[in-house]
This record gives sequence, C-alpha cells and structure tokens, in this order.
Amino acid sequence: MHSSSVFSGLSRAAFDTGNPAPYLKGLKRGVSEELVRKISADKNEPQWMLQHRLKSFKIFQSMALPSWGPDLSDLDLDQIIYYASPGITETDSWAEVPTEVRRVYDRLGIPKAERKLLAGVGAQYESEIIYHKLKEEWSRLGVIFLNMDDALRQHPDLVREYFMKVVPPTDHAFVALHGAVWSGGTFLYIPKNVEVRDPLQAYFRMNAPNMGQFEHTLIIAEEGSTVHYIEGCSAPKYGKVGLHAGCVEITVKDGASVRYSSVENWSRDTYNLNTKRAVVGKDGTIAWVGGNMGSGTTMLYPCSVLKGEGARSDHLALAFANAGQWQDTGAKVIHAAPHTSSRVVSKSISKDGGCCVYRGLLSVTPNAHDVTANIECDALLLDELSRTDTIPDIRIRNNDVTIAHEATVGKLSEEDLFYLTSRGIPEDQAKAMIVSGFIEPIIRQLPLEYAVEMNRLIEMEMEGSVG
Repeated sequence: MHSSSVFSGLSRAAFDTGNPAPYLKGLKRGVSEELVRKISADKNEPQWMLQHRLKSFKIFQSMALPSWGPDLSDLDLDQIIYYASPGITETDSWAEVPTEVRRVYDRLGIPKAERKLLAGVGAQYESEIIYHKLKEEWSRLGVIFLNMDDALRQHPDLVREYFMKVVPPTDHAFVALHGAVWSGGTFLYIPKNVEVRDPLQAYFRMNAPNMGQFEHTLIIAEEGSTVHYIEGCSAPKYGKVGLHAGCVEITVKDGASVRYSSVENWSRDTYNLNTKRAVVGKDGTIAWVGGNMGSGTTMLYPCSVLKGEGARSDHLALAFANAGQWQDTGAKVIHAAPHTSSRVVSKSISKDGGCCVYRGLLSVTPNAHDVTANIECDALLLDELSRTDTIPDIRIRNNDVTIAHEATVGKLSEEDLFYLTSRGIPEDQAKAMIVSGFIEPIIRQLPLEYAVEMNRLIEMEMEGSVG
C-alpha cells in the first residue's frame, strides 16, 4: 500500500524543516488596532469587514484566556507575528508557484494528490493563499471554491450573510482574536441539489518561527447538496512558540450532507487552538473526521448544532500525544430539534508521558424529543508515564431520549504482543500493528491517500516506542 502512495516517502523532516523567511524582516510582533487596520487595508476590504475586525479586537481585549484545560502560560501573545505575506501572487498553475515553496508542498504530496483524486485544491503559506484551482465540471454547476479574500471581493453579499454567524466573536478569546486578524482560508459554496463526487482540499502551511495562522473556512451547502472537504495542516519545528487559531463555519441546509476531514500535524512548538462548528438543518448530515498530532498543545472541540428535525451528526476523532504533548480534544453536540441523532467515536493514544483528554458536551433541549445519541471514548496508554482523561458533560432536558456513553482505557495487550512476537514479528512492529488495529475505525473513513498519510504519521510517532 505504501509503495504506490504519494505519502510513502514522508518523514518527520518533511514536516519539521522550514524555508527561509526574509519577508519577516521589519514585521512587528503582537496585535494592535494599527495591525488590524493594516490587514484590512492590505486586502482592500469593504468597510463592514474592517468594522467587524475592530469590534472583534475590542471583544478580545476584554476577554481572559481559558483557565481550564491545558496550561497556556508559555503562550506569549505579544511575541506572535499575526500577519505575514510571503509576497507570492496567487495562481492556478502549480508551475508558477516559486520553487522553494513548491518544494515544501511537493514533499507533502499535495500536487500529486490533486491529480489523483481531488475536485479542487487550495494551498495557503503563512497568511496568504498561494495556489487555488477548481475542476471546471464543478464551477460549471455553480460551485464556488475560492480563498476567503477573493470570495469577499467577488461575492461580498454572500460572505457578509454567513461570515462569523455560526461562530460569533463573542464565543471566547481566541475566536475574538481570530475575528480581528483572520487571513486567508477557504470559501466553499455548493448550490442546491449539486453533488460534488470528488473531495475538495485545502492545505495550510505555517513556515516562519513565532508565526500565527488564522485562516477562516466558510462552507455553505444548500438544500440537497453533498460535498466532502479535506483540510491538512503542518508547521516546521523551531523551538519558538507558534499559534494556530483558525475558524471553521459550516452551514448545512435541509437535506444536505457535508463531510469535513482534517489531518492536523503541527509541530511541537505550535499551540493549536482551533474552533469548528456546523449548524445542520432538517434531515441534514454533518460528519467530522479528524486526526490531531504534532502540536505541543491542542484545544479542539468540533461542534454540531442539530437545529432541524431529523438532522444527524457523526464525530470520528483520533488524537496522539507523545512526550511533552497535551491533546485536549473532543466534540460538542447540541440536539435542538426532535428526531435528531448523533454519534461520537473518539480514540486517543498516549506515549512517553503524553496526555490525551477527551472533553465533550452533549446537550438535549426540552423540545428535542426522540433523540438518539451515542458516545464512545477509547484510550490506549503505551506506557506507565502517559495519561488520559475523559471529561463528559451531558445535559438532558427531556425524557424521550436514548443516550449511551462508554469510555474505556487500555494498555497494549501482553497476550497480543506475545502472540505476534512468538510468530517472528519484531516487538516494535507488533506494537505498531496493534495500534493500527485500534485506530482503524477512524482511518477507514478517510480517502485512501489520506488514510495512508495518517498511518504513516502514526508510524513516525511510534518509532522507537518503549512500552
């Protein structure tokens, strides 16, 4: 399987090696009203967006950082570079992307993946989209797949109608900060009854030390439409703190179906403090499939608001915490209508003292009768040093519900290890095989190339494992 994959040559160095960043010279660190105005002016934004940024900045200044969850004391927001343009003009021709940047994406398999199975691809480098292309068959059907800056210029009314309505800047400090300094990201609009059969993808690369990336992803699926969107993320390792505080907003109209898959593989230097939420209409479906590894600290809880009768959500997530990592992840599901259903399957692996926390919310409103919800949290500890916690918050406001919550914590089975090693399989390989079996229910939900990439990332994290 690996030999034919575009990801077969992946190594840790492919992700951890950065390019030179001469464009950082003279850039100020920290966030200010002056910077917020500069971002908006550089992008030639309409007045309403500038006002939105300034309002978000004021909200951010009035808010405290979260005091629960992982320790954020080493995150010095005054040292972060909030906006850096690498000076690359966006293109729809891969050959026109500068060689040194193209080499990064070539190493990560992006253009090859596009040729193989994708309906469209976007690539972001620092604060700017550098490459974007949508297959003609989908643009002819009215699908809009643009970077957010272009969408704001070309479809201002559509953007204004939906921008930060699903995730308002008043939610928490990092969303307010995002609302002030957001840059780049993806705008995806699927017209009524259009089924996009191939996945669309965006890849976000943070290159420079102390960089902050704040891409905004806005997806609108009109009635009866279908789409699968995949996001990948990575950053080099510098020994200097980086911040990723992106935002994903998804509107799933009646009878529509959206699948959002992400493989987040930031470096150990990165605080991954991302916010993702979907609002789902009648008989609509949202499926979240996610893998989180790499970043030193993660706080990520994709949220589904099931506001239409018969709406459904699936959350399938995998977190891997190695030495010095705290993966605080989970899911939020709000059943706000009758006959809605949800499923959460969360798997975590902790190794060499890493910590994985499942933090989840399940809320059923008084009018949401005939609700079915199932939560399953499985944690695997690979040694005595590592830690895992499950923190569920379940709020049920009526009696006509079927709720199941199950959490298990296990270690590598000595019996399984003995069985495999007694048949001549080396112990490290045997452990990797057991881990692969544990994560398989999540991996199989990804398209083939991304399943292979995820398996390879897990293999890299497992290398040298001592249990």
